[in-house]
Amino acid sequence: MENPRFYQVVFVDAQNAPPGENRQMDNWDEIRTAYHVARLGTVSGAAEVLGVHHATVIRHIDALEQRLGVKLFQRHPRGYTPTEAGEDLLRVAATTDDQFAQLAGRIKGRGQDVSGELVITSLAGLEGLILPVLAAFRAAHPGIVLRYLTGERLFRLEYGEAHVAIRAGAVPDQPDNVVQAFTSMAPALYAAPSYADRYGIPDGPEDFPRHFFVSNDDKSNRAPFNQWLWSNIPQENVIFRSTDMSALEMAVQRGMGIGFLSQWEADAHPELLEIAPPRKEWEASLWLVTHVDLHRTTKVQTFLSFLKAHAKEQGCERENESPLKGSDKK
Repeated sequence: MENPRFYQVVFVDAQNAPPGENRQMDNWDEIRTAYHVARLGTVSGAAEVLGVHHATVIRHIDALEQRLGVKLFQRHPRGYTPTEAGEDLLRVAATTDDQFAQLAGRIKGRGQDVSGELVITSLAGLEGLILPVLAAFRAAHPGIVLRYLTGERLFRLEYGEAHVAIRAGAVPDQPDNVVQAFTSMAPALYAAPSYADRYGIPDGPEDFPRHFFVSNDDKSNRAPFNQWLWSNIPQENVIFRSTDMSALEMAVQRGMGIGFLSQWEADAHPELLEIAPPRKEWEASLWLVTHVDLHRTTKVQTFLSFLKAHAKEQGCERENESPLKGSDKK
């Protein structure tokens, strides 16, 4: 059953509210914070999405519960579980938050100049490819503020969480997104000289079982090279595992084992030895994804053109491929 006191307090009429009482819009930060805690189940998750300190999240929850006179969450070691009142808040705030987010996303990208905030999201491990582009783009457009977000979570373009997403694997199929082929990750196997000094170099794939490897700890990771490694290398030979791409790169550098590196990662460490060159079966496609509402904006188009021009200069653009889902048709 819905809590009438919840609606009475949250949606109090601003004209009838007594002086000094917080009104609906004054409380929106707290309501939005509580919504994200209910959606994600943890204070840290909500803090990451909102870009605030976890103490701010806790303060918002405490203040809102005090104002409403009800408990919105049950606290437990694994996180926060919404109470009945918290579920009421989740239902009411979800629609409002989505509407605000869509509006904010459209407004952010509507200007005709290349300035303000530009949010790019990608999977971890592409820094060597993307950061030189971002540095050059920022130099060419000093009015821009860049936010480069990585992680396993799929950022929601339809809610304005990012302007441009760089995604890997199968063709993204979310509705209302414009998807363009970008490039391919063609990793090779590398080892450090210190590894070669200690264990030698494999004579070929048939020699791999007597060598040591580093790999992503997530065996369900769908990257083709990751699937190949876990299918072809004895598990006991995978002696260092991590979900942190930087840690895996450093493990190869330090001679812990043989591991996959992309071309741009390997180029940064010319001392590394190529153990096996790229194979077609190891490649992973990269895609540029934008939401149809923002795709044609000056800021997004300027960045996409800049990114593709850089890829072409580096010889890693996928030729003769056009948008798979284009806003031209929408």
